[in-house]
Amino acid sequence: MNINATLFGQAITFAILIWFTMKFVWPPVVAALDDRSKKIAEGLEAAERGRQDFAKAELRSQDALNEAKSRAAEIIALSEKQAQAIVQQAHDAAVIEANRVKAQAQAEVEQEVMRARDSLRDRVADLAVSGAEKILRREINAQAHADLLTAIQAEL
Repeated sequence: MNINATLFGQAITFAILIWFTMKFVWPPVVAALDDRSKKIAEGLEAAERGRQDFAKAELRSQDALNEAKSRAAEIIALSEKQAQAIVQQAHDAAVIEANRVKAQAQAEVEQEVMRARDSLRDRVADLAVSGAEKILRREINAQAHADLLTAIQAEL
């Protein structure tokens, strides 16, 4: 066995292996690596787009949240204003009703006072007539009146 022939045979075998690898094995490996590299680049690009879209969506959601908060504050302010208006209306209605009830009660009191005055007037008149009748019964002298009536008839 000759070492040169073995070395030369190994070199030829290695050259054939290199040729075979370059011709049949290397292109699919390079294509797979290129595909993988493209997929990684596309993934990184998609991740960057996703990050940008997320940032935009976050801004939009923050704007929507701020708008919702301001709208809620407006609604709360409006409802408080309406509540105050309702309370004021109820207060005004209560004042009007109280005045009406007061006027009605005052009219009833005045009517009651008039009834009491009329009743007292009638009672005083009855008492006066009764008192006058009692006084007249005591003071009447039948003989003196008869003499007076006779004198008046004589003059006529």
